[in-house]
Amino acid sequence: MKALIYNGPCDVRVKEVPDAKIEKPTDALIRVTSTNICGSDLHMYMGRTDMEKGRVLGHENLGQVLEVGPAVARIKVGDWVCVPFNVSCGYCQNCERGYTAACLTMNPGVAGAAYGFAGMGPYEGGQAEFLRVPYADFNCLSLPEDAEEKQNDYVMLSDIFPTGYHATELAQVKPGESVVIYGAGPVGLMAAYSAKLKGAAEIFVVDRLPDRLALAEQIGAIPIDDSKGSSVEQVLELTKGRGADKGCECVGYHATDPKGDEEANLTMNNLIEAVSACGIIGVVGVFAEADPKSPDKLPKKGHLDINWGKFWSKGLRVGTGQASVKAYNRQLCHLIELGKVEPSFIVSHELPLDEAPDAYKHFDARDEGWTKVILKPAGERSRLPVMKEQKSGKRRVHNHVH
Repeated sequence: MKALIYNGPCDVRVKEVPDAKIEKPTDALIRVTSTNICGSDLHMYMGRTDMEKGRVLGHENLGQVLEVGPAVARIKVGDWVCVPFNVSCGYCQNCERGYTAACLTMNPGVAGAAYGFAGMGPYEGGQAEFLRVPYADFNCLSLPEDAEEKQNDYVMLSDIFPTGYHATELAQVKPGESVVIYGAGPVGLMAAYSAKLKGAAEIFVVDRLPDRLALAEQIGAIPIDDSKGSSVEQVLELTKGRGADKGCECVGYHATDPKGDEEANLTMNNLIEAVSACGIIGVVGVFAEADPKSPDKLPKKGHLDINWGKFWSKGLRVGTGQASVKAYNRQLCHLIELGKVEPSFIVSHELPLDEAPDAYKHFDARDEGWTKVILKPAGERSRLPVMKEQKSGKRRVHNHVH
């Protein structure tokens, strides 16, 4: 099968690799029709992780079931499914408590596993023609009848929509409150979208890329360009000196200042200043346990210089960690099915798998207009041979912004 593999820093390649296949009775094999490039893929792309050469990337995956193991009872061949980025067993203590992002069995010695991700187990990613899904009955979200037509929306259920929603859950965003979100990348935009769903009265989104801030404004958020002045001062001015009730961190440890200099603690310290006393901060941006290639000493060991005194004196609280996608994906799926939400508004490009290396370069460079990329590995073969052909004929590859 064709797949996108990691070949070293800033070097990803589409190559022929052995086909994904059923390995255990509880597995399913899906033909991948939509798979996203995620901001967290860039940590590996940049060489800032211990990702092994030759690994297949991609953890935001959707497709059609091609084959199931003999122990799979619920998922059927031909089903359209979205696969959470978390690889979970469904029966360990954490999975039973709903914390599938911290599954105790799928990556022994570490709480949590994922597809195509450094340090998250041996599971190959879905930026490929086929994907093996362990414990398919538990991990596959069966999609409604409009799955093929709306797959650009449904594929967001694999990660960024639940992760954005998770940020607002960690921050305990409530109707009528104000929230400041640092980062207008895909996850930050989904956090803003989720805050709007929850009835937040004011949503401030901090970034400096005009195309991303324009998307934030499009969904009713108030864009804050930190290249035009202190983001903290802008938030305080807009809230009459009080600060936002809640905050969300959607950038992570590769945050940069307006000059482009890396400053891993920037967003956290800004949130401590911009969120009002007794507020809550939800952190879903990735912070690594170690970043040996960081330009600063503390982040090399996974440490940050945080204004803990201000955090403590303001009585702030914080929630952190990866989203347990299954806690949210079914409910968010229903909203998509009913036409209440359309998370594909962030999509800028739909591209064939062969164009993935070039897409990574543009996305990593934050080039204008590259807000979210969906790869289409199946191309014209988006349906199984046994299924009826698409009425619309060939799949058109195009660029668009909703």
